[in-house]
Amino acid sequence: MNQENQNIEHKRIWKDEYLKWVSGFANAHGGKIYIGIDDDLTVVGIDDLHQQMEDLPNKIINNTGVFPETNHLTIDGKDVIEIIIEPSMMPISYRGVYYYRSGATKQELRGTALHQFLLKKMGLNWEDMPCDGTTLDDIDDNAINYFLTHAIDEGRLDSERSNSTKDEVLANLGLIKDGIPTNGAVLLFGKYPQRVFVTSSFKIGRFGVDDSDLLNQDMISGNLIQMTDKIMQVLSDKYLIRPIHYEGLQRKEPLEIPQDALREIIFNSIVHKLQIGTWNQMSIYDDHIQLWNEGVLPEDYTVETLMSKHISKARNPKIAHVFFLAGFIEAWGRGYEKIMCEFDKANLKHPTFREEHGGVSAIIPREIFMSIRGGHGSMGADDAKNDAKNGAKNGAKNGAKNGANLTARQAEIISMIKENPTISLDEIAEILRIGTTTLDREIKKLNNIVKRVGPRNGGYWEVIE
Repeated sequence: MNQENQNIEHKRIWKDEYLKWVSGFANAHGGKIYIGIDDDLTVVGIDDLHQQMEDLPNKIINNTGVFPETNHLTIDGKDVIEIIIEPSMMPISYRGVYYYRSGATKQELRGTALHQFLLKKMGLNWEDMPCDGTTLDDIDDNAINYFLTHAIDEGRLDSERSNSTKDEVLANLGLIKDGIPTNGAVLLFGKYPQRVFVTSSFKIGRFGVDDSDLLNQDMISGNLIQMTDKIMQVLSDKYLIRPIHYEGLQRKEPLEIPQDALREIIFNSIVHKLQIGTWNQMSIYDDHIQLWNEGVLPEDYTVETLMSKHISKARNPKIAHVFFLAGFIEAWGRGYEKIMCEFDKANLKHPTFREEHGGVSAIIPREIFMSIRGGHGSMGADDAKNDAKNGAKNGAKNGAKNGANLTARQAEIISMIKENPTISLDEIAEILRIGTTTLDREIKKLNNIVKRVGPRNGGYWEVIE
């Protein structure tokens, strides 16, 4: 006898509440319910076989509309009823509530999950639905041109498409219905999508002592096709550091996180987001970055599936196709492999991924930032959840002494001083392209970390450990 799984349920006796299981099986992949078998697979049998063989099909049909196959089985000399439920092409409810069988559990569908389920059962996708109240005037010409330029440069569209009108572009992408832009079109190319879809913005927050200690935040708005450029600019300007080093005489200042990998992670977070759900949220801590988007993985997919070669199953196929044409993502499920390769090139720990809170999180260690501020290295995904608060709390307690809340500019100043202790204030100001008055203010804030020995020009620096 098989254990309970996605397709099998055992019940000692029949109760009408098991009609919920009928709805769950019908809405998923079908299944079997055995009456007269306990959860531990002990066969107890049933007493009123003939009455139940007559009553159960009628109850199921009258309450759910499902026509079951009902069989009498004899197991260990005892009577058992087998109820076979086929998957339904139409959504099945019980008393107005929809259920879904996932794994060995029954889930009640609500909110966005119910909305997505009903659309799927009707053969619809949210991104394909006309966006009521919008016209082609709501589509941004600059966003269309941005897309065409990238797609042509990538060789994924012919150069002759450069003169296409925006209605031709949307029609070719399947993003316009009877002259009305679809939800996907407005999200991708709209002049201001947040007027219609409030949660299509991207949240960034810098945290200190704990998750209640929000030090800084930004909300990145606009269309999806150009959003990653805006996000990367804000991260570079306000949240992440660019430590300076020299290769020979050539000055290098790469972002602390491999830039191509970070863009790939952000692209995937936007493309695979449940677009009718809540905001994409990037939380930045001293030792790691966590990026979360709503939307569970495809059925039968796990985080381990993503880490190996796999077929890409896009939640939003039209949006994903536009990002593919623009050269932002691949169509072969190779995104995670590319991310890991970029981190390997930089000799940094890999980011990790996990399913949580109805979505997927990417956890990116900040090894370089931690090494500059005198920390103890980055934290992996297993440690980040439990230890991030403690690490940030300890850093904030020591304040400027250990650089827990350094700005990107302050971290860069320290990096230059460590790299070249004889660098002058004037040289630092010139490299940072700031005035000497501004630099003096920054140095004053770092007086517990760095110390100038000797005159302004001609002395040297000491880093106070």
